[in-house]
Amino acid sequence: MIEKKELNKIKETVEEFFEKMTIEVLSIDIATSTEKAETEENRDIVDLDIKLAEPQILIGQGGQTLFEIQRLLRNVLNKQMGKIFFINLDINDYKRNKISYLKDLAKELADQVASSKIQKAMLPMSSYERRVVHAELAQRTDVTTDSQGEGFDRHIVIKAK
Repeated sequence: MIEKKELNKIKETVEEFFEKMTIEVLSIDIATSTEKAETEENRDIVDLDIKLAEPQILIGQGGQTLFEIQRLLRNVLNKQMGKIFFINLDINDYKRNKISYLKDLAKELADQVASSKIQKAMLPMSSYERRVVHAELAQRTDVTTDSQGEGFDRHIVIKAK
């Protein structure tokens, strides 16, 4: 578990990281959570919600830059803190809004598939986004989801059961 003292150090490091990039940060909210990993171990997650005056450059197309900054920050912080934990970086609620959009879209498409019995293919998306859709529709008994394609063309197909 990550302690309050460590959270303060993480926040300072993140502030310094963006300062060195000459990015004006309006606010940083930090929190921790623990989730059960597939290996049955608990893993610590540090949630960083950052507000910027001009977020577009750090979000990038489809959130790609955001995910790369998240990966870079995780590596820097893990090395500096001497322990392994995960970072969930969100800039100006981009991820939160994207997840909400994906869940709504998945439900809508699943409803269409369930009533028409015609499968629907979603646009290609990242593994993170596909995981959100699979998780959202996993409890449904009327449809199934399947990832198809390779690389950047990998997408989800929703099929009737």
